[in-house]
Amino acid sequence: MVTDVHIVIDMKREFRIVVLASGDGTNLQAILDSLHGRDGFAVVGVGSDKREARALRRGREAEVEAAVFPREEFADREARDQAMGDWIEGLRPDLVVLAGYMQLLSPAFVGRFRDRIVNVHPALLPAFPGLDAVGQALEAGVEVTGVTVHFVDEGVDTGPPILQREVPVPPSRDREELEKALHAVEHELYPEAIRMLARGEARIGAGDLPVAEKR
Repeated sequence: MVTDVHIVIDMKREFRIVVLASGDGTNLQAILDSLHGRDGFAVVGVGSDKREARALRRGREAEVEAAVFPREEFADREARDQAMGDWIEGLRPDLVVLAGYMQLLSPAFVGRFRDRIVNVHPALLPAFPGLDAVGQALEAGVEVTGVTVHFVDEGVDTGPPILQREVPVPPSRDREELEKALHAVEHELYPEAIRMLARGEARIGAGDLPVAEKR
């Protein structure tokens, strides 16, 4: 049975987003540019495991609260995720968005924000999960790969998909060219998927295809 996901925007208030990122934060920037301060959306926090992450500067430049949770400053992953979860919960988010966040989340963290954590992956899941999806696709010799926005569960890229879009592998099979094309699609698809979630258009059900047609 297909059931509607329990994220529905109330147009009388803002839809609050916390973004976690480890690096440059280009997907964060796409979300800031497309959604933040528009149509009832607000990025209310940017968190990272890296003090030097460009994503933190992007957040501060947009006057968004930023926080750092370095793994080495906590006894273990569970302690880090407890502290990070407390910070996130204090921001009252509707959605936690992973945008190049390179740390594994503990089961307790995932359970705490069940059905409210999403990620973007540079492949048409379930194909090429995990690290180096681009390298996996090139090694497999596929002619088409793509981008998936999906819910996060306790597995590695195993959560239900929300939206997918195909990206042709260039005839040159040049990695840099393919990565550039994938990033461009990510920057379009992630804000689109967040809008779908806010409108209650995303659905969860075992074995279901993404609600939006792949294109």
